[in-house]
Amino acid sequence: MSEIPGTKGYGRFVSCFIESSQSLSFNEACKDFIDFLPPISGLVLDVGAGAGQNSAALAELGYSVVAVEPMTEFLDAARIKYSVLPITWLNGSLPMIECLRSDQSKFDLILVIGVWHHLNEAEGALAMKRFASLLNSGGICAFSLRNGPPGMGTHVYQTDANHTVKQAKKLGLECIFMLEDQPSILKNKDDVKWARLVSQK
Repeated sequence: MSEIPGTKGYGRFVSCFIESSQSLSFNEACKDFIDFLPPISGLVLDVGAGAGQNSAALAELGYSVVAVEPMTEFLDAARIKYSVLPITWLNGSLPMIECLRSDQSKFDLILVIGVWHHLNEAEGALAMKRFASLLNSGGICAFSLRNGPPGMGTHVYQTDANHTVKQAKKLGLECIFMLEDQPSILKNKDDVKWARLVSQK
């Protein structure tokens, strides 16, 4: 199987990435999204779930979670650490998330955290179309968009919050929250800024 472009670079830092990711607090990393979480009965898709910490936090709150991640090393670490939680772990990737079953139930929340900068323009368009098809009416997509020099992952593009909002709107996803130019919560990342978006179907 060929390497997923967006995973380039991470293989050199597997242990470091897992340790740093799993130490992050959901309430800090995703604080801007908490007010938009669906009812606990909702179904959540965590795309590019990494080492699984956000999926785990949502499962602990009572959500049914499907976590999709292309790096098997990260996926295996997540499965082991969070084995007691009712999370469906799938090996797959954007833009098409082909690992999801054709009869997959629609989602109430799609979490896209620190992933969008690994997609080029065409891939982003395909992924957004896929999200729109996977969301229930009233469901939301929550995006954290990274801008800055490459980190552990080396296959990166600049992101544009306004462009992403327009891209989503064309597919029936209306922006209900946008916050730009936010600092990284990680140390020594002064040159990295984040935007956070919530779009609703």
